[in-house]
Amino acid sequence: MPIYYPDILAQAAPQRTFTYGDRDVMLYALGIGLGADPMDERELAFVYERGLKVVPTAVTVLASSARARDGAVPDHPPGHRLSQLNYLMVVHGEQKVELHRPLPASGTFTARGRTIGAFDKGKDKGAVVVNETVWTDEAGEKVATLTGSTFARGDGGFGGPSDGAPAPHPTPDRAPDLSLDFTTRPDQALIYRLNGDRNPLHSDPEVARRAGFQRPILHGLCTYGITCRAVLAAITDYDPEAILSHQVRFSAPVIPGDTITVDLWRDGKQISFEARVKERRVTVIKNGLTVLR
Repeated sequence: MPIYYPDILAQAAPQRTFTYGDRDVMLYALGIGLGADPMDERELAFVYERGLKVVPTAVTVLASSARARDGAVPDHPPGHRLSQLNYLMVVHGEQKVELHRPLPASGTFTARGRTIGAFDKGKDKGAVVVNETVWTDEAGEKVATLTGSTFARGDGGFGGPSDGAPAPHPTPDRAPDLSLDFTTRPDQALIYRLNGDRNPLHSDPEVARRAGFQRPILHGLCTYGITCRAVLAAITDYDPEAILSHQVRFSAPVIPGDTITVDLWRDGKQISFEARVKERRVTVIKNGLTVLR
């Protein structure tokens, strides 16, 4: 089914209410590699319920697992045509989370998602669709806003605007101020998928081979979480409450077992970053930006 424009801009995901607890928070932290050294008390704080801290990017999997549980289809007003992407040709383009207040270790929230943009790159060049999900608490107060773009390679030529998509954050034109290495485990994707994304591309060798990979690849949102881990370790002294927002553009997949090097630049409250795999000479995250409170 094609993209219908401008109908898609009135399309929304059904409102859903969900609850998460400390187990979900700790599983996410383990999924991005925190706690590998159980004697490191700075990281232990994210995987142990006594004084539990929450990684800011955990909001992505907590929202995703809620979406997977209710399984509802997108909603649209009467008289509007429902757009559905060709999901065999879809890749995650960009992701941003903004926390209006620090995430608690448990709670009940309501998520409301909608499409806020659709950009036509041409019949043979695909489309970019931008979605927004807003979390509110039981009092109706905003907790988090998640904004993600999807590159739909098979859905170009629908007649929408070609320009106007948000511009990526520019990387500073100087050597990084510091760099950190994070070695992923060979079974990292098998752990991370328990947060809710059970796409077999990340677990089934045959599915991965059919998709053109030698082995299952790591979830992009896991790499996203590792870049947030880098900011926590290098900039905020493991204080998650110091992070207001965290955004990236995905540029290449990580293979479980890769060592990810995160390069960081600090300019006041703005932390720019990129991530690369030196062994394969590939940049996996571009145009990264963390804004501190």
